Amino acid sequence: MEFDLENPLTNFDDFHVSSTVPSFIPSFFLVESDHMPTETYIKTLKASDLATSIRREAICSISQFSCKFSPFLSYLAVNYLDRFLSSQGLPVRKPYIHLVTNISAIEIVLQNGQPKTWVLRLVAISCVSLAAKMNKLEFELTHFQGDGGYMFEAQTIERMEYVILGALKWRMRSITPFSFISFFISLFKLKDPQLMDVLKARAVEIIVEAQNDIKLLEFKPSIIAATALVRASHELFPSQFPSFGKAISYCPYVNKENMLNCYNSIIDMGWRSNKAEDMVSQQFSSSERDMLKRRKTNDYGKNHTVHLSQVQHC
Repeated sequence: MEFDLENPLTNFDDFHVSSTVPSFIPSFFLVESDHMPTETYIKTLKASDLATSIRREAICSISQFSCKFSPFLSYLAVNYLDRFLSSQGLPVRKPYIHLVTNISAIEIVLQNGQPKTWVLRLVAISCVSLAAKMNKLEFELTHFQGDGGYMFEAQTIERMEYVILGALKWRMRSITPFSFISFFISLFKLKDPQLMDVLKARAVEIIVEAQNDIKLLEFKPSIIAATALVRASHELFPSQFPSFGKAISYCPYVNKENMLNCYNSIIDMGWRSNKAEDMVSQQFSSSERDMLKRRKTNDYGKNHTVHLSQVQHC
């Protein structure tokens, strides 16, 4: 069965964007928490620089291994990584992470206060390999042998894959924010397909960019999707922003308080880049700013696939 991040659990050939809620959407909302890391994991990341550095290093490796593929592959691999590390526990001041299976035990032993890089790279390449298999993409492990000075036998990577599969309870069809994008867009009742594509493309960018920020880990995928679309509408169609925000806030599946907190986190995440953009825009007249906004919207419509590839770097 083909895997699709927008429709991960099964194939629904009759799915289309409309005001009617597709029958499978409620199921996504019910089980999305099963595809998130634990609260303990998130609290540990917020409290421990060591835990944060472990995650950051692993994500950098994932970005390197998956840079030639779609950013959706990297997103799925990082989802596996977070859920895997969440199931094992991250150190705050402990000397190692103990990854236990019925076959063997693997330790991320700290050296001079830092985790062993080779183990993190093994976990990272295994997450990317699993994500590639889910997407039926050719991922030649030999291309990465010796990368960074580490050699991994195929058997070693395969064993690590089984460790990850066991930790994730074989739930590899991850429910992510992408699973809710089309549903929330349908609430906006946009009539222009191009505007829908532009809005979706920008929301996808925000979602991909937000994944590395630990502040966003606490929010459900549906909340991240809704917030990303609201934020994208504010950037691209400010005049319609109030109606878009109201449409999503009236959705019975959305917790308004959580969405507001998520929105603030996304604003905080992009504060520096937004500040730089605001400083530039202040140098133009109102009419010139409107012209720049229109040009920006048109550029999104023409070049949004290029933008997606640009967020792949570590």
